[in-house]
Amino acid sequence: MLEERQAAIPSAGAGIGERLNFEEAVLRRYRKAAHEVEPKLCLPVDYDRSLLAVIPDEIIAKDYGCGNPTRYVREGETVLDLGSGSGKACYIMAQIVGPRGKVIGVDFNQEMLSLARKHREAVAAGIGYDNVEFRRGRIQDLRIDPDLLDAYLAANPVRSSADLMELSEVEGKLAREKPLIPDGSIDVIVSNCVLNLVRPQDKKQLFAEMHRVLKRGGRVAIADIVSDEPVPEHLKNDPALWSGCVSGAFLEEELLRAFEEAKFYGIHIEELEAEPYQIMEGIEFRSITITAYKGKEGPCIERNQAVVYRGPWRQVVDDDNHVLPRGVRIAVCDKTFQIYSRPPYQDQFILVPPREEIPLEQGGVFDCSRDHRRHPRETKGINYNVTQTSTGVCAPGSACCP
Repeated sequence: MLEERQAAIPSAGAGIGERLNFEEAVLRRYRKAAHEVEPKLCLPVDYDRSLLAVIPDEIIAKDYGCGNPTRYVREGETVLDLGSGSGKACYIMAQIVGPRGKVIGVDFNQEMLSLARKHREAVAAGIGYDNVEFRRGRIQDLRIDPDLLDAYLAANPVRSSADLMELSEVEGKLAREKPLIPDGSIDVIVSNCVLNLVRPQDKKQLFAEMHRVLKRGGRVAIADIVSDEPVPEHLKNDPALWSGCVSGAFLEEELLRAFEEAKFYGIHIEELEAEPYQIMEGIEFRSITITAYKGKEGPCIERNQAVVYRGPWRQVVDDDNHVLPRGVRIAVCDKTFQIYSRPPYQDQFILVPPREEIPLEQGGVFDCSRDHRRHPRETKGINYNVTQTSTGVCAPGSACCP
């Protein structure tokens, strides 16, 4: 019910025809692909065969994607799969996260959801535990639970403008009180060749929703299709190319910029296929896999910490515009110090804590406008006046001493 209603009502700035062209083309094609294998919707991907053994052939055959983001998931995590399709990735990740972890698949296509749910009990029996569930929803609006809204509409049909206003209020209340995916509830989000299927005007909301549902310190692992040149309008307006993961592709640098604008950090290209997935009018479309992290928000607290960039570049600039010359002690706030101590940065920096630790609650406000070089006396203490000598150039008992 809601699926048809949302496909028929245009959002601000979008005509009904555009809505139908984008969303109906995707829904129609993937409905069919849930019943009949469509090889044009996927690229060959290598998975750990031991993780495929308990997954029915029907699910494996009707899995569509362009990469393998499941390899970036770890034991015990809560994982959200956006556009989960047949459920193959969810069932693979269920085995990786183990019984202490959880996997949630979200898809708006009823046929794909039915296929994924059909084998849930069999897979659970095969791996020895049940830690997967599938929820219907639009990945660009993870607040609205369509099943709850459908239940309301069944009991309260919209017959007037007053009913429509009431429906809007109910939608807002459900989003606040019973969201499909709550704020800060997910450790890692994966998606496989799905973000490009979202309408252009909804993509900003899509990235904001990913950021919203992640825990602080959480991350995304996204496989998708990008183009090496801007896609012209006549290709964007082709429903068949859109549903085939071509005309909705991000321009390479724009996909990374979308993560930046949504306040992700540590954005990293894990893979970029050398061979194009398709070529249209000289424009190459290829698979990319990106990881990115959430958690750079918060106050800048001064605790006299410094970091030293190891190299090999002469200097680098991070996502907060810190300039980090190679080999130089750079003053950072506690938030940045903690970020650099974790993936994906921890191997790139030498962390220099203060000689005497400053409790977090006693830290002052970090001056972001200062010269960002940290004088060693700031870390050691202004009154540090120790003299320590050694009788030799190497420590007693070391390999270089007789």
